[in-house]
Amino acid sequence: MDEEYDVIVLGTGLKECILSGLLSVDGLKVLHMDKNDYYGGESSSLNLNQLWKRFRGDDQPPESLGSSREYNVDMIPKFMMANGALVRVLIHTSVTKYLNFKAVDGSFVYNKGKIYKVPATDVEALKSSLMGLFEKRRVRKFFIFVQDFDESNPKTHEGMDLNKTTARELISKYELEDDTVDFIGHALALQLDDSYLDQPALDFVMRVKLYAESLARFQAGSPYIYPMYGLGELPQAFARLSAVYGGTYMLNKPQCKVEFDADGKAIGVTSEGETAKCKKVVCDPSYLTEKVQKVGKVARAVCIMSHPIPDTKDSHSAQVILPQKQLGRKSDMYLFCCSYAHNVAPKGKYIAFVATEAETDDPETELKPGVDLLGATDEIFYETYDRFEPTNNPDADNCFISASYDPTTHFETTVTDVLAIYSKITGKVLDLSVDLSAASAGAEE
Repeated sequence: MDEEYDVIVLGTGLKECILSGLLSVDGLKVLHMDKNDYYGGESSSLNLNQLWKRFRGDDQPPESLGSSREYNVDMIPKFMMANGALVRVLIHTSVTKYLNFKAVDGSFVYNKGKIYKVPATDVEALKSSLMGLFEKRRVRKFFIFVQDFDESNPKTHEGMDLNKTTARELISKYELEDDTVDFIGHALALQLDDSYLDQPALDFVMRVKLYAESLARFQAGSPYIYPMYGLGELPQAFARLSAVYGGTYMLNKPQCKVEFDADGKAIGVTSEGETAKCKKVVCDPSYLTEKVQKVGKVARAVCIMSHPIPDTKDSHSAQVILPQKQLGRKSDMYLFCCSYAHNVAPKGKYIAFVATEAETDDPETELKPGVDLLGATDEIFYETYDRFEPTNNPDADNCFISASYDPTTHFETTVTDVLAIYSKITGKVLDLSVDLSAASAGAEE
């Protein structure tokens, strides 16, 4: 351990693993340590016995749920947009060769008490029962504008400068109804709240375009893909990648204390009496608690079921977004479902999550609108966890701390954080122009 490293990464959560991989590929000497004896940190993947130990203590799971080993329950379940930034990062690092993806069956939105498939193209808009006849035509026109929009070709801009025109102004041009704006903003553009409406429309349009292009990619019922055996495969794939580039992984390293010099700059990490020197430290909030602040709390339910989510067309894997306005809340609620089709549970079993930013101290009552949509559950576990964000200045202390995972069931916010940290460490922007065909996803068998 007495060597010097460019970067020491603490924690094997998804964000830390991606950063470790990117920095290794860049030629930096990386040491990656975790105080736990398993990969994944907060974003670990649990079998049935581990899940029981976490939520039920010493009780044993009922035999009716099947073999413990056949469960891979992701604690931070998130789908990947097929053409999104995370898939590009995975291709950039060649980690895709260690992973098998499968397309996700369905993408849905909750509107006026019912679940609908999210329409994302002009053709789907006309078929959707989410809107009346006249609204369908207006939405179809909007989708055609988005599909044809090319930032470098002013002819496709319809006389607008989307760096100046706000999303609200763009939407009013197409005279879209509030409920329509709700599903486009939250289920297609994946906005967390409605502040985007008063921002320049370019980002909004590019997000809707990304959704539609991802949807077209695998001709599945959604724009999302997910690894076989779940996200627990990702940290291990990055560990293999890091080893190829000469990086070192060490699990089960207790304490992992960051050492600082007289100026308050991180200079190394001590564990079990040995210190490894480094120029920079990357970690999750649990390793430097004095440099983060609590910014919120996530409430969630983890469910084991024997059927798909009702009204999702029997989808083995699906996301349902419940926009905040539909529930009279300040934040959206997310439903995530995956099953034996992705090898995350035994045959006939489904894993579902309901998650949201907690607005009360009573997760059961707060999550009820989402849990009620699931139908009968074999088992249900409730929990809350605090969300932290860094308060330090990395230029002053050489510590680069990731933010806690939010309740979204997709990766778009997570990868934004990773890319921002990467740029702070290296001083450059990651080039994400890659050949997307390097990540393929099998359809349902």
